Amino acid sequence: MNPRRDHRSGRAALFDGIEEGGIRVSSSYSNEIDEFDNDRALDGLQDRVSVLKRLTSDIHEEVDSHNRMLDRVGNDMDSSRGILSGTMGRFKQVFETKSSRRMFTLVASFLVIFLIVYYLTK
Repeated sequence: MNPRRDHRSGRAALFDGIEEGGIRVSSSYSNEIDEFDNDRALDGLQDRVSVLKRLTSDIHEEVDSHNRMLDRVGNDMDSSRGILSGTMGRFKQVFETKSSRRMFTLVASFLVIFLIVYYLTK
């Protein structure tokens, strides 16, 4: 073997990672740093994904509760519409009759009820 070649390979092994003008990180050390950075970035992504998963779950629950509430409001409105249409039918019958005494009694009773409700809520 050539002793000069052994000297160069020994020197290369000794100064592996040192470049002219600065220190160069060896490739195995660089790979470890890259792997560590990748693991840290992956952990950060996993945390973000879990936060987003919880957030979407909370949004889903909120939407479901609002849908249930809107269904109840819709059902209540339908029942109110039925009651109101029946009441309007009765008013129509009352107003179609020509009796002025009935009309006066109806208007007076509405006025009294309105004033009572007004003073109770005030």
